[in-house]
Amino acid sequence: MTDTRPNILWYCTDQQRFDTIAALGNEYVQTPTIDQLVDDGVAFTAAYCQSPICTPSRSSFMTGMYPSRVHNTRNGNDTFPDHPPLISRLLADSGYDCGMVGKFHLQSSGYRTEPRLDDGYSFWKFSHAPRDDWEIGHDYADWVRAQGGDLDGMRNSDERVSPEMHQTTWATDMAIEFLDQERSGPWMLNVNIYDPHPPFVPPKAYADRFNPEDMPGPWFQESDLAQQEIFKDIDFQDEVRTPEDHKAREAQALYYAMIAQIDDQFARLLKAIDDAGQTSNTVVIFTSDHGESLGDHGLMYKGCRFYEGLVRVPLIFRWPGTIKKNVRSAALVELLDLTATVIELAGLDQPDYMQGRSLLPILKGAAEPSHFRDSVRCEYFAALDPYFTGGTGTFGTMYRRGHWKLVVYHGHGLGELYNLEDDPQEFNNLWDDPAHAAVRAQLVFESFDQHVLLTTDVGSQRIAPM
Repeated sequence: MTDTRPNILWYCTDQQRFDTIAALGNEYVQTPTIDQLVDDGVAFTAAYCQSPICTPSRSSFMTGMYPSRVHNTRNGNDTFPDHPPLISRLLADSGYDCGMVGKFHLQSSGYRTEPRLDDGYSFWKFSHAPRDDWEIGHDYADWVRAQGGDLDGMRNSDERVSPEMHQTTWATDMAIEFLDQERSGPWMLNVNIYDPHPPFVPPKAYADRFNPEDMPGPWFQESDLAQQEIFKDIDFQDEVRTPEDHKAREAQALYYAMIAQIDDQFARLLKAIDDAGQTSNTVVIFTSDHGESLGDHGLMYKGCRFYEGLVRVPLIFRWPGTIKKNVRSAALVELLDLTATVIELAGLDQPDYMQGRSLLPILKGAAEPSHFRDSVRCEYFAALDPYFTGGTGTFGTMYRRGHWKLVVYHGHGLGELYNLEDDPQEFNNLWDDPAHAAVRAQLVFESFDQHVLLTTDVGSQRIAPM
């Protein structure tokens, strides 16, 4: 019997903010391909990752569980739990031919090539980052060398890596190689590129398209410096500085240049799918693992903060003829819901341990796009290394319900409370405001309830009444 389930292209950038798409309101970026995807599908504009750090976020959406429930909350971990199975394993076991290109990062890729898991991928082309510091197993570096290039030399030159030799281009080439393989059933392809992750070093041809003086700059007020001084003992990768000291507009221009290159390569990949006659039966998903501070509130890069630029990400679906077109949903959703959606798209029953909900009712027009979840949750548990990336062992959680956002830095007696309806850029911290004490108390209670209910692992399966 012919397997009529759709192909799934799951395209995940690294550290891309939610507000980096022209069709969704950013007039400074250049994203015609992603803009067309928005017009052709459903874009969720309030999609939240489950951790503002790479490994826990990826662990979460590759299993369908919160990072603390997966027991994988930090970058740099030596191993990954044997259970639950990765979603790619579940799809492969159901008959999907699964491919992975680029970064994976469920385990540490420091000083080694990330070890393979029981991941279900028949096609595996690995590149954690565009550096040539893995002795074996770095497929991107091998590709560069095969073309006579020197990756480290190019990265350190004034011209930087050319578009032709860039990791984002390599990822597209590898994805097309996967598409060109003969198969009788459906496929699922994860493309996980490294950009626009720091360092912000796009090819010169792209950097020249964005003038720092034309950039809008970060969300910043002078009061941010005093606010961040209060949080000085909370994990973060970089020092608190003014936008001028951060050279934030220059960073913004380079970041947008990297996204412009992503857009061009994404176009190549979509054209390859179209040329193969597979567009009508391929679900395209565009997302990112978490965001980037980019100078907001005096911060650059990432860490234990939960500002919108760090925890909201793009999430766009397209499936011609099945998914609605030109829908922008402001409903609160989580990347866990992306996982549940992929499971349903593949025709599988969702395992009872998974914690997300399928978005297909909204995607197909069977449910109103204005509401999906009452609340969303994000976690940070000692995620950064204390020696190299600014970690101090901080625990922090975020809980958003409606337009209220609560952040608690556990063990420090510190927190943040924002009314995102009145203060979408999060300048007015109401945590210590007596007029909002009752709201804060209620949200702390609800957040604690969520933590207990969603992350408590009760242990072994029950087999008898006693």
